[in-house]
Order: sequence, then structure tokens, then C-alpha cells
Amino acid sequence: MSGLKRLAAILAVLTLPALAAPAPALPDVDPALWVVKDKDTTVYLFGTVHGLDGKSDWFNDEVKTAFDKSGEVYLEAILPDNPAELQPMMMKHGMDPTGKTLGSKLTPAVKVKFEKVSPELGLPAAAVLASPMEPWMLNMTIGAMAAMKAGLNPEFGADKQILKSARAAGKKVGELEGAEWQFSLFDKVPEPLQVKQLGQTLDQMNEFKPLLTAMVGHWNKGDAEGLGKLLNQSAEQMPEFYKMLLTDRNATWAEWIDKRMDQPGTVFVAVGAGHLAGRGSVQSMLKAKGLEAKRVE
Repeated sequence: MSGLKRLAAILAVLTLPALAAPAPALPDVDPALWVVKDKDTTVYLFGTVHGLDGKSDWFNDEVKTAFDKSGEVYLEAILPDNPAELQPMMMKHGMDPTGKTLGSKLTPAVKVKFEKVSPELGLPAAAVLASPMEPWMLNMTIGAMAAMKAGLNPEFGADKQILKSARAAGKKVGELEGAEWQFSLFDKVPEPLQVKQLGQTLDQMNEFKPLLTAMVGHWNKGDAEGLGKLLNQSAEQMPEFYKMLLTDRNATWAEWIDKRMDQPGTVFVAVGAGHLAGRGSVQSMLKAKGLEAKRVE
């Protein structure tokens, strides 16, 4: 199998049809939930984890109550049910249209790091480096593979279950950004910054499993402060990357919520938990607009 075909297969796994439901009587966990209210509008803010192990029950208690009360549900992006529909987006934004190879974009140090770990990843270094793949696409692929090795499956992700439940309940479903917009955002990250992020990812490969385990652990307990500390470390290491992928988007979403408060109704907004923790969170952006996001206990 060629490098590109292997890459496509890996990414396709992330959008396969839902697996069988996990067994009942799972341990109860309590991820964090916030609410913004005025006299006729309620917006719930729920931080999701895009991949989980399916061994705990989080969609209950206050989260389920808030979901049931909501007539509208908004996610960051709604992935198509057919994985094939993602392929054109990945080719458009994840491959260099000029044909410039990935290897020619990487610094010698990052290139050596990738060649060293490629056997562990199961990716043929020569084929990948000779492809027109963008650095961010390789970085995302490595991250997805690390998450799956840690036992985190996107089919059990909170986003997936919320979307499935919203559709089953006949709720209005919308997206704040969309899959193609997110692909285009990664593509807009300056190339040197993409390469720098890839190098950092390769350096931290051995730390992925404990890091992901720690993040899910904080999420399970509703420990936004603990999750924020982990995110702030990333912000200190790569502030430009953090700003583009988190802070700037948080500001846009806070603006969306501010405008949505002008319309009556109850809305459930589910975004990556990282956007609701750490410096520059959505809540802090709302506070600057005079809106208080209260923690739902």
C-alpha cells in the first residue's frame, strides 16, 4: 500500500459508521457544563472530547438535562456520514497544489525525526516525504494514530453521540464552522509554523498516551482548571499556533453566542473542551462582552 493510500485509510477509519453500543452500567463521569442566560434565552456550553474509549457514561445528569431542554444543537463541524465525502476536502487543503513535496518543506532536523519514527507509525517515510502532503496533514495523522493507540476512538467521541442523539430527537442541528472551513484553517497556518508544530509532535510522541490519558481524566472529573494548565503549557510553547487554532476561534464563537442571545430559545453548544479552558477561553471572551457563563453544578 502506498504512503498516500495508507494515509487515506487511516483518516477514513476516523469516520467509519458507528460501532456497537457499549455495555450498560458504565462508570459515571461528570464533564463540565456552563450556561449563559437572560430573560428569554439560554445557551449551554459543553466541552467535548473528540475521541473516548466508550467505557464511561457521561451523557446523563446535568448534561442530558440541558440537552433535553434545548431545541437547537450546534457543533464545531458535522462530518459527512460517507467518509468518501471528506477525501476531496483533504486533497484540496492537505496537499500542495503545486506538487511541492513534503520532504522539501521540512527542516533537516524534522525530516530526520520523522524518518526515525516512521516505522513505529507504519508510514513509509520515503513515500510520505515524496508526496505533496502538507506538514499539518502529517501532524494531524500522527495525532489521530496516537489517540487510537491510546484507546480513544472518535466513534465514542462526545461530538458523535451528541449529534446522533440530536438527530434522533428531531432537534435543529447546526455547525459553527464546518469540516471544510476547519481544513482550510489548518492550511492557512504559515508553513514554517506547520513544520515547527510537526517537529514538536514528533519530539513528544512518547508523551502522547499519558498526556491524552491526563486530559480525558480532567474531562471526566469536570476539572477545567486542570485541563487549562495542560493547554497553557502548549500556549507557552507555541503562542502563534495557539492563537490561530484556539483563541481567535473562541473570540468568533463568543461573538456568535452574543448575537444568539438576541433570539429567544434554548441552545446546546458543544465544542472541544480545550476551547472552554485555559487562557482566552470562550467564557473569558463572553465576560469581556458582559455575559457571564456560570458553571452548572
